[in-house]
Amino acid sequence: MNRLAVVAVSVALLISCKLMPKEGKDHQQTKTSKMSGTNTDWRHAANIYEVNVRQYTPEGTFNAFVKELPRLKDMGVQVLWFMPITPIAREKMKGSMGSYYACSDYTSINSEFGSLDDFKKLVDTAHHLGFKVIIDWVANHTGWDHVWTKSNPDYYLHDSATGTFHVASGMDDIIELNYQNPELRKAMTEAMKFWVKECDIDGFRCDLASWVEVDFWQEARPRVDALKPLFWLGEFDELENPEYGKVFDASYSWKWMHKTRDFYQQHQPLHELSDLLQQYSAIGDSSMRAWFTTNHDENSWNGTEYEKYGDMAKSLAVFSCTWNGVPLIYSGQELPLKDKRLKFFDKDPIPWTGHYELHDFYKTLLHLHSSNPALRGGDPSAQTIKLATTADDKIFAYLRKNGNDEVLVVLNWSRDTVSFDITDTRLNGSFNEVFSGTLKELAASKSFSMQPWDYLVYTKK
Repeated sequence: MNRLAVVAVSVALLISCKLMPKEGKDHQQTKTSKMSGTNTDWRHAANIYEVNVRQYTPEGTFNAFVKELPRLKDMGVQVLWFMPITPIAREKMKGSMGSYYACSDYTSINSEFGSLDDFKKLVDTAHHLGFKVIIDWVANHTGWDHVWTKSNPDYYLHDSATGTFHVASGMDDIIELNYQNPELRKAMTEAMKFWVKECDIDGFRCDLASWVEVDFWQEARPRVDALKPLFWLGEFDELENPEYGKVFDASYSWKWMHKTRDFYQQHQPLHELSDLLQQYSAIGDSSMRAWFTTNHDENSWNGTEYEKYGDMAKSLAVFSCTWNGVPLIYSGQELPLKDKRLKFFDKDPIPWTGHYELHDFYKTLLHLHSSNPALRGGDPSAQTIKLATTADDKIFAYLRKNGNDEVLVVLNWSRDTVSFDITDTRLNGSFNEVFSGTLKELAASKSFSMQPWDYLVYTKK
């Protein structure tokens, strides 16, 4: 029986049990944390897979998604990020099903996906297979008929002229909360604690984190973390909001995502990417960046990764899994979704075919990221060394190094076939290319030839 079949059997057994025993609260706790005094070491070798439950299966339910866990486990996924699982407001609802991000109750489950017990069983099954589970948390705003609009209207911002709830910028189906109200802060914190206590989740992806006052997160995180060590991913770019980086474990790399699109589409010079990466590196390792080429917003509104990056898409995925930080993958990228933009407010299932073209591609990268100490994100012992080449206007090469462990990444970020040498003397020894298994001796000669937009990833023997 192969590995995937073994995992499938394990899932079937777990699902058949009415009551599944829990693991310990967290068997991989680490020593210190920026906010709570405790944290998890697993974040340094983690990757994140964003789950769009509505579109993942024809059923669009937790129970249907749980059947996908063996495949994702085999692919090397470690952290499952579920887009909002709370019920959706009906007033001013967009489309036929509404936006996940227009919540009507922070401590209830979206019946579209199943019951609270269904989600608990999903989390338990995921935990038994070794996954961590984080949920999307939308703290900045709610839908128009959230329960608080009736019970606690003072939790909201109001327009001074009309006295009505304040509409969030550019999004008329949501209204903004008032974080000057201490009672709202307490209620929001208690709502977050609910999901940790009830479902034993492992963290939060915080939507529009920088739209909420940073001191709320500074207050809330240690109070929620007191229940168990959690992982916190914030939707903000630390280059623009450095104060939020002191609270969150990881943040978005929005500038990088936009710059790489412009680089590909506008034929910009390669040094602009290098310069931006230097700015990110200067932030240091007290927090991490999440590297990605697409997500729910990008896919639906701005185009698939192939619409944005064309032939550069796969090499950017290689970069995301090997640069200092945490890789983030969206539902369907393993298919891949080359020209499919998933609808946001309506049912529009991912067109799975049973053939996952990039499963092995991501499997190689994700397992390498989680197993090789040189690729640990946010760990000062793992160095990132940009390597000089004889074609620095076309080739982006770097070495990740942690003690005796080394990973060499060479990317041809150009439209040309390029022959070149790596001239950096710090690169030495025997290396195996992870996709082909080819052995390369990098002692006297460090010569390469690469096709346009090609990628090479080597581990030191």
